[in-house]
Amino acid sequence: MSLFRAAFRMIGFMKKENSSERFPRILAKNQTVKSRIFTVETLALQFANGVEVEYERLISSKNGAVLLVPVLDDKIVLIREYAAGVERYELGFPKGKIDEGEGWYEAAARESQEEIGYLPAKLELLDSLSLAAGYMTHHTHIVLAEELTPQTAEGDEPEPLEVVHWPLADWHSLLSHPEFSEGRAYAALMLLLKNKGLI
Repeated sequence: MSLFRAAFRMIGFMKKENSSERFPRILAKNQTVKSRIFTVETLALQFANGVEVEYERLISSKNGAVLLVPVLDDKIVLIREYAAGVERYELGFPKGKIDEGEGWYEAAARESQEEIGYLPAKLELLDSLSLAAGYMTHHTHIVLAEELTPQTAEGDEPEPLEVVHWPLADWHSLLSHPEFSEGRAYAALMLLLKNKGLI
């Protein structure tokens, strides 16, 4: 069994496992810092063994975000954009927050037009992932986008995004590319390969 198959089997087991353990009791929730993007909340918990602990967490929009995996003519459509968190350009998949009044489907169609200039006729939700679940409430919907036709929409990027068409068959090289490092991008690629029966 390949390493990737084993990992997917373990992920599937963990998602299906139904724990009967008692959740910690929430004693208090207090907002400590709020910026334009982030809200920091202190969460006071009491565990089943009586231990009381305070955690800090980032509260995200309840709508979450989408990350698209666009496929066109046996190629993956990627973007290369500046990532302020790591202070360099990052190669990855188009993505963005889900706006008020949108679901994952509408947000995925919009982001596809804004970031790569294609309108997908077929969108499929592959999975929904948490991001740093220990201290963030954020979740991202991973969406397969296919049957793409050229169509653009104005986005909010500070500079034009570089669109890169990467051969799907060469996914091994993408994994080792120094600019392809985000965990969500890795997960999305693995979900695509599983969907296509390549792993």
